[in-house]
Amino acid sequence: MREQRTWHGGSGRKRARSGTGTGGIPTTETVGGRIGPGAARPYGGNTAKTRGARPVHARWTRTIWGTITVAARRIRTRTFLAPGGALLVALAVSGCGGADASDAPAEKKSFALDGKTLTIEAGNSVVDLVPADVKSVEVTRRVDGWVFAGSGPDASWKMTDDTLSLKVRCRAIASDCEALHEVKVPRGVAVTVHGDNGEIVATGFDTGLKLRSDNGSVTVRDSGGPVDLESDNGKITTAGLSARTVAAKSNNGSVHLGITAVPDTVDTVSDNGRIVIDLPASKTSYAVTATSDNGDVDVDVPTDKSSAHVVNARSDNGKVTVRSTG
Repeated sequence: MREQRTWHGGSGRKRARSGTGTGGIPTTETVGGRIGPGAARPYGGNTAKTRGARPVHARWTRTIWGTITVAARRIRTRTFLAPGGALLVALAVSGCGGADASDAPAEKKSFALDGKTLTIEAGNSVVDLVPADVKSVEVTRRVDGWVFAGSGPDASWKMTDDTLSLKVRCRAIASDCEALHEVKVPRGVAVTVHGDNGEIVATGFDTGLKLRSDNGSVTVRDSGGPVDLESDNGKITTAGLSARTVAAKSNNGSVHLGITAVPDTVDTVSDNGRIVIDLPASKTSYAVTATSDNGDVDVDVPTDKSSAHVVNARSDNGKVTVRSTG
């Protein structure tokens, strides 16, 4: 049986879809043998790196030649075909609107945490992190979606030692699933997040943050602890960042760092995307190394090769800008 999926960009709201994978540009997949360029793992897997891809919020259509023709998301008809192409049945399907986790009922659960570090393993969900005056890790979960000829959305959450697992799965011929986890972390706890298919957002931390998404954007706002940010397929953005040490790497997406205090070290890499580093306006000089294999380089800050404040920015394919703002 041969199958093709065609992906179409979505609305860009802060949410993650699973069950059918995610993507942002036309992508095809052939299952039952060969997988074509830009393919995504079926049923909630990662989207492979594709130049220009947007990481999340997508809809798709799926066609199975010789057996079934199915169109997913807001679908009203489904057509089943015999191997020779003869029409067997046409089904009218109602009530299969798009999933919207923001309007889904909220489930809440607390998880005890011993120590000052928390690791979160997330799958097919947006993760929104804030520090709070709480003793335990408090999670609010919202899940929405539908499936056709399968199961889900199936959500699970559990804490093992200092690792919190937040997973959502949809397995079906056609599905539209979304999930959002809002996580309150006790103040003073350093956080590491490994996200498999979904956006990661952190706001207001003064402890260390190590955030990685295999397929989704990474955003940090108003934080002062050291940050280490990475996305395999998505943009990286910071605003109001006063960290002394900043590292950001995107394999396929732009990097835009808004830094409000003079940093000691900034290290940025993008394999495919532009880099913009906004530094605070001051008389401070920086030891800047900025390069692009395919794009312009613009450095507009005081520079001194012997400075203790080091800025590195490298893009394989995109413009690099280092500038003062304020």
